[in-house]
Amino acid sequence: MDPRTGQAVGEPIPESTGEQVAAVVEAAATAGLAWRATPAADRAAVLEAVADALPANAEGLWRAADAETALGEVRLRGEIARSAGQFRLFAEVLRDGGYLDAIIDHADPALTPPRPDLRRMNRPLPGVVGVFAASNFPFAFSVAGGDVASALAAGCPVVVKAHPGHPVLSGLVAAVIRGALPDAGLLGLVQGTEAGRYLVQHPAVAAVGFTGSIPGGKAIQGLINERPDPIPFYGELGSVNPVVVLPSALNGDVAALAAGFAGSLTLGVGQFCTNPGLLFVPDDDTLVKAIGDAVAGTTGGPMLTPKIREGYDEGVARLARSAPELAAGSAGGNVVPRVFAVDLDAFADGLPDLAEECFGPAALVVKYRDISSVGEVLERLPGSLTATVHATDPAEAEPIADVLTRVAGRVIWNGWPTGVAVCWAMHHGGPWPASTSAAHTSVGSTAIARWLAPVAYQSWPEALLPAELRDANPLAVPRRVDGSLS
Repeated sequence: MDPRTGQAVGEPIPESTGEQVAAVVEAAATAGLAWRATPAADRAAVLEAVADALPANAEGLWRAADAETALGEVRLRGEIARSAGQFRLFAEVLRDGGYLDAIIDHADPALTPPRPDLRRMNRPLPGVVGVFAASNFPFAFSVAGGDVASALAAGCPVVVKAHPGHPVLSGLVAAVIRGALPDAGLLGLVQGTEAGRYLVQHPAVAAVGFTGSIPGGKAIQGLINERPDPIPFYGELGSVNPVVVLPSALNGDVAALAAGFAGSLTLGVGQFCTNPGLLFVPDDDTLVKAIGDAVAGTTGGPMLTPKIREGYDEGVARLARSAPELAAGSAGGNVVPRVFAVDLDAFADGLPDLAEECFGPAALVVKYRDISSVGEVLERLPGSLTATVHATDPAEAEPIADVLTRVAGRVIWNGWPTGVAVCWAMHHGGPWPASTSAAHTSVGSTAIARWLAPVAYQSWPEALLPAELRDANPLAVPRRVDGSLS
């Protein structure tokens, strides 16, 4: 569907049957046997070939994406570049070798009890990784997304359940990526809601990655729990991304602060997992008015799917029942940005409902009189991907700093949460319901850890050891040997 018009685009896309899903998964599993044994340097070269292929096909890809998402050329070209960057990052990860966490403890008969020779490193999961594509990032969190890039880097084949919001694009992207792979079976694609069920419950699937809603994540976890062999599930779900403005921030440019909030709130028509949904501010008329004016000056746009629009309307109605509206922007499409305001006591009384994510360009401003009372309310918030502080005095933030690191996976100083850098240090996860595993990330180099498991080799013959664990270290990977890093 074209979100601008609500009309169908192109020919209908048939849903994959159970038999078709099984065939795709089994083909991936077969292709994965050779891929798992492919040296890391060779896998890195393949990932770089994928990274080259995506921008080389950008003209056709962004146009197909725009027809199904209405996100526009600038945004979509940028997202194609971001997706290519993810594949390049994981090529670097493979060449670095640190992801293996290689450890060697040589035998020591003098210890009590004697220690045998033990060598450990991470290996790819023995099976297929199932990935559920996201609606809001048709490239970066979809068929060319970080879950696919990191799983292929780990040495795992992948089957993607395409998002119904961009099924035509999904097929085009899969074709581009397959053209750069040594075996097209390494990346499978299935379509339709029931296909997701078949995928999750296929015995060859060893783990699942998902970016989407809390109900969607719970549904997938339920399917996994029905398996005779439960498997890891890495889901990125809901996040309200609280922002705390401390009193010292009032000494700065209040209008710029308000404009930054409004821009972050409405970026992508509010359809980012990191848009700020809660803004805690001093009860200051100047600041609150500036926030209202900034949001009033924004313009909405078409939402990606009717289901997302329906969820947004329900979320706005929920907020409106508990808090007066502070400001509304202009429609500019089928959605109006909205911001509501309430005092801290009323917000605390309305928990947990008032801290529920409203996916889209809507937020709740919470006014406080004393920062000392904010910390205990922050403790009651659900887990988030991000938490942000605006202040000019670091000492002022000490009472809430530790709280924020407990409720969010990434904490931000004098910035805005929208925008997730693809780099070595990024963590894009958080306590439930931000993600199903706070220890893991879906963005950044360490995302590869989700698709790996350690294997220890005890007294294993040198000739049978992986090259990374042989004494000569022929691949020169980082290792801990007898307790010392080298």
